[in-house]
Amino acid sequence: MNRLKIYSNDISASIVVFLVALPLCLGIAMASGAPLIAGIIAGICGGIIVGIISNSQLGVSGPAAGLVAICITAISDLKGYENFLAAIVLAGVLQIIFGLLKGGKLSYFFPSSVITGMLVSIGIIIILKQLPHAFGYDKDYEGDMEFLQPDNENTFSEIINSWKYIHPASTVIFFIGLFVYWLYEKYINKHFNKFSNIIQAPLMIVILGIVFTYLIQSNNFLSLTIEQEHLVNIPSVQQLFSEYKMPNFNYIFEVKLWYHALIISVIASVETLLCVEATDNLDPEKRITNRNRELIAQGIGNIFSGMLGGLPVTQVIVRSSANINFGAKTKISAILHGFWLLLSIFLLMDILNKIPLASLATILIIVGYKLASLNTFIKMYQRKWREFIPFIITIIATLFSDLLMGVLTGLVFAIIINYIIDSMNAVKVNTNENECIVYINENASFMNKNRLNDILSSLSNKKIKVIYYGNDYDIIDIIEQKKNFYQRNNIIFEYINQSNKNQNYENT
Repeated sequence: MNRLKIYSNDISASIVVFLVALPLCLGIAMASGAPLIAGIIAGICGGIIVGIISNSQLGVSGPAAGLVAICITAISDLKGYENFLAAIVLAGVLQIIFGLLKGGKLSYFFPSSVITGMLVSIGIIIILKQLPHAFGYDKDYEGDMEFLQPDNENTFSEIINSWKYIHPASTVIFFIGLFVYWLYEKYINKHFNKFSNIIQAPLMIVILGIVFTYLIQSNNFLSLTIEQEHLVNIPSVQQLFSEYKMPNFNYIFEVKLWYHALIISVIASVETLLCVEATDNLDPEKRITNRNRELIAQGIGNIFSGMLGGLPVTQVIVRSSANINFGAKTKISAILHGFWLLLSIFLLMDILNKIPLASLATILIIVGYKLASLNTFIKMYQRKWREFIPFIITIIATLFSDLLMGVLTGLVFAIIINYIIDSMNAVKVNTNENECIVYINENASFMNKNRLNDILSSLSNKKIKVIYYGNDYDIIDIIEQKKNFYQRNNIIFEYINQSNKNQNYENT
C-alpha cells in the first residue's frame, strides 16, 4: 500500500474518531463533575501528546468512562477540582515510574480468552447503551459504559424507557444512517471505491444527519422537530473557558492527594494495558505495542492534561475500535483526531452542534456489532472449555459491572478453571502385567490427594514405580505412606522424584 493511500485512510479515520470522541469527552467530563473543557483537554492531550510518544499504531487515548467514579470520589475527597488536577499530574509521574520499572509486563498475565471476552462485552455494551440515543432518548450521558447509570436507571431499564419516548426525527435519522452504511457495504465500496476512500460511510452518515437537521429546523421538514437535547451540544468558547481551572500544588504533601494519585495511576495503567492488548489483537497487521513505552506515554499525557486542566487520560477501547474499523493504518489518525478536537473548540461549533446524537449512535452501534460478531462466539465455543468459560464469564461480569471488574472476574475464573483442569490431569497411570508406572506432574496439589490415594491403594502389580515431577508436600506425604505400606507387604515400590531435573512430563 502506497504512502498516499495510508495517509488518506488515516485522515478519513481520524475524522470519524474525532466525531465519536467529541461527545464522549463532553459526556465523561459532565458525569465526572468536572468542567466540560476538561474532557476536551484530555482528548487533545490523549490524541496529540500520547499519540506522538506512544508506538501504538492504532490505539486512541482520551478521558475514559471507567474512571468517572474515581474522578467523582477524588474531586469530593480532595475538596476541589484544582487539587484533583494536582493528583492527576502526580499520577502521571507514577505512571512514568511504572513504565521505567517495566510494569507493562502486567498485560501478559491476561489470557486471550478474557481479552476477547472484554472486546465482545464492550461491543454488546456499546449497542445496548446507544439504542436509546438512536431513538432519541438522551437522558443518559453519551459515553456512559456502567451498568448502573447516573439517571438512576440501568442499561436494560434505559432501553425499556426509550420505547416510551421514541423521538420521530432521531429514529428517522438512525434508520437513514443504517441504510447509508448498508449501501456503502453492498455497492459504494465496491463500485465507487475512490469516492468511499475519501468520504467513508460514517462521515456520510454524519453529513446527512447534519443536512437532515438543517432541513427540519429551517423548513419543518416532514413535519418533524428536533431539539438541541437530541444534538451534540458544545458550549461556546466563552462558556467552556469560564470554568477553566489550573492545578493547585499546595497540598502536594497531603496523604490524601498521594492516595488518589496512586489509585488513578494504577487504574489508568491497567485499563491502558488491557486496551493495548485488545487493540493489538484487532490490528490487521498484528503489530506489537511496547507496553512500557505506552505507560510512559500515558504518564506524560496525564502530566500535560493535569497541568492544562484536563481529566485523566487512558487508552480507550471504543475510540480505538472505531479507529481500526474505519480504516486507520498508523498513529497519524490518533494524533490528527487530537488536532481536530483542538480546532473544533474555536472553528466548528455551529456545524458540530447540528450533529444528531442518533447519527453518532448509528456509527457506534456499527462498531459494537463488529466487536461482538457471532463468528467470535462460534470460534470461542469451538475452543477448549478452559477458554470458553472465562470468555463467557468476562462478558457477563462486564455487562453487569464495568470493564475492570469484568476482566478481573474473568481472570479469576480462568485461573481457577485452568488450575482444576491441570489438577485433574496431574496423575497418569501406565500399567502392564508385571509393572505399573504412576506419573505425577508438577501441577499436582492437595486437590489430587484423594485420587492419588485411590490409585495407589488399588494397585496389585508386583512392581510399582512412582515418578513425581514436583515437590508438593501433600503429594510426597501420600507417596511415602503408600511406599511404606507396599514395602511392608513385600511389593516392590520405587519412588523417583524428578523435580530438579529437566523432564518433559507430557511426552512420558
